[in-house]
Amino acid sequence: MLEIVTYGNPLLKKHSVLVSDINEDVVRFIDEMFDTMYRGKGIGLAAVQVGNLKRIFITHAPKDMPRVFINPEIVETSLDEDVYEEGCLSIPGINADVVRPFSVKVQAWNEKGKPFTIDADGLLARVIQHELDHLNGILFIDRLNDKKRERLLRHYRKKVKV
Repeated sequence: MLEIVTYGNPLLKKHSVLVSDINEDVVRFIDEMFDTMYRGKGIGLAAVQVGNLKRIFITHAPKDMPRVFINPEIVETSLDEDVYEEGCLSIPGINADVVRPFSVKVQAWNEKGKPFTIDADGLLARVIQHELDHLNGILFIDRLNDKKRERLLRHYRKKVKV
């Protein structure tokens, strides 16, 4: 099992790098990511959240199949936005309403090295955006206003006694 990197670790603020070769090591790592995500009862996980700065994330949203995104790129977003409460395995116990586009079009590669494009909306679109943010060094709390972010972080610090 991989260890989940938590808030305060400088890795979470770094940009992840492109995967140049989808090989057996990458596939094994992705399997370990799924095990780790399921253990944490998450529906998405970015490689950086387990200490690896590769542009990889996985999702398994309710009513959807498990998905792998390698070198993902959002190529289109809807003008319609949606508010939904988000949480994060890297900031356990903290949730907040975040505004994001309702739908996205994403291009990526899967674990077999095949390129694909997906149109996603609702919860899957949200999870994709949340995980892609991780690859760019952005946490969901960075999308909140300063006052709300500080209040949540105070609560988090008390909870983990940091």
